[in-house]
Amino acid sequence: MTFGYNNSSAADGAAKKKKFAIIGVSSIILVAMVVAVAFGVNAGKEKTVASSTPSSDISTSSKSIESVCQSTDYPQTCQDSLKKVAGNTSDPHQLVQAGFQAAIESLKVAIDNSTTLKEVAKDPMAKKALDNCKVLMNTAITDLETSFKQVGDFEISKINEYVANLKIWLSATITYQQTCLDGFENTTGPAGQKMKDILTISSQLTSNGLAMVGGLSSVLQNLDLGFSGRRLLEQGGDDFPAWLSPARKRLLAQTPATLKPNIIVAKDATGQFKTIADAIKTIPINSPTTFVVYVKAGVYNESVTIARTMTNILLIGDGPTKTKITGNLNFAAGVPALNTATVSINGNNFMAKDIGFENTAGPEGHQAVALIVESDMSVFYNCQIDGFQSTLYAHTYRQFYRDCSISGTIDIITGDAAAVFQNCKLVVRKPEDDQSCFITAQARNNTRQPTGFVLQNCTISGDKDYLPVKDVSPAFLGRPVKEFSRTVVMQSQLDGIIDPAGWATWMGTLGTDTCSFSEYENRGPGATLTGRVTWKGIVKLAPLDAENFTAGKFLQGDKWIPATGVPYSAGMMVV
Repeated sequence: MTFGYNNSSAADGAAKKKKFAIIGVSSIILVAMVVAVAFGVNAGKEKTVASSTPSSDISTSSKSIESVCQSTDYPQTCQDSLKKVAGNTSDPHQLVQAGFQAAIESLKVAIDNSTTLKEVAKDPMAKKALDNCKVLMNTAITDLETSFKQVGDFEISKINEYVANLKIWLSATITYQQTCLDGFENTTGPAGQKMKDILTISSQLTSNGLAMVGGLSSVLQNLDLGFSGRRLLEQGGDDFPAWLSPARKRLLAQTPATLKPNIIVAKDATGQFKTIADAIKTIPINSPTTFVVYVKAGVYNESVTIARTMTNILLIGDGPTKTKITGNLNFAAGVPALNTATVSINGNNFMAKDIGFENTAGPEGHQAVALIVESDMSVFYNCQIDGFQSTLYAHTYRQFYRDCSISGTIDIITGDAAAVFQNCKLVVRKPEDDQSCFITAQARNNTRQPTGFVLQNCTISGDKDYLPVKDVSPAFLGRPVKEFSRTVVMQSQLDGIIDPAGWATWMGTLGTDTCSFSEYENRGPGATLTGRVTWKGIVKLAPLDAENFTAGKFLQGDKWIPATGVPYSAGMMVV
């Protein structure tokens, strides 16, 4: 999580947090067993065929574990954890089940510890941080259960698609856990340090798990199983994922007049409900088909949460300036940054069109989120997202934004999702006196995470109230708030508000050598590269490199975005 810091000097920031995790065991076991299956399929190429004796089973299991742990960052930790959980079974499904169960149990232990720490914590903000940790850990458990369902009867021919999903999910669990610890940055007392201590070993396990996921395809290629060239997610007109039902197709190309909403919300009582919060109470759990919520024109002053169990939701309004959800929760008022969001989207496969999200706390409120998104394969079309600090918190998973307007001051877009913004307007607002402004604060903290922010054919400009102060409150494309922050700005219009340096530091030299910040084929007075910072983390992209950050490749978007009906460019755009 990128919260817990303000725009003050680096000295005011907390010390750099260690990466950690609590569910790495699951990914380790899962990937190890998949590779073990691969070894089994390829057993005919081995010189020695294991017998059915228990000692041979142990030997086969040990060799598989050693093999899969070789390329990890912490091989001994990897082997120790696998041998402890795997036992002597050779049934891959039993081993996968054991691994997931062990991970879930470890999460429950961590949750119990958070409860114990809360009982002794004296700082009110620390207690709230511990509450958030419990929620985040439960979210991680849900991800494990989802991953387990995805595995099902494992099909080796679908390994590439599976690996892509596993990378995204494992990356999200790393982010959720970092978010837990970041919540203690502005607290007093020992609770934060104790929580770190509880989770220290798991940081190695998660790093190992992500390493093995990243190397899985190459391992399978070496085994010559005959499908290494299979595309990750093949393009296809009507060959859409199971969750993208025919009834869901092209919904974002429609209007309330052509749709048949499941629920209508209207402040003038012409719908079933007057508030969105009341309406979403009637949304079915884990709906396999799209559930349409139409919110008529009006300003809705309320906090809205689309829960993890509310999947396949379409939220549609009468226009981004006509239908608006607003609030003013903020960190300065004693609310943890994670809890300041006016609207929280957690259910997967969420879509929004023609609606506004707003936090009116002002720059003096510090972190004050208008919209937080934790929805995989989510789409936002023609939406307006207004705030000041941390306006849009693109927290986790795959997200696509098209023709949206996003305004703010400090860290306008923050989080650790894999998110692509096409044809969006980024508007810098007037901050507090002498504060700088930052378009992005991407928070990738592991180099193997497939996450980052991509701004493609966007416009970055200043609000009329900001322009008179742009020289004393300069705007930057972003800053590395985590060690491996990654942002690409390409084919975009950059107005003259962008400082010649382009990018700014956050806490000393944190991330300046290890981040990945790139600019490609931009235009406008702010796109001049003369005077840019020359950190090692500034990456010059070749055309083929830039292509990898287009929505078709970075989000595997060809499979799931076009069917929604949103305007979409899979590759480079004609500008």
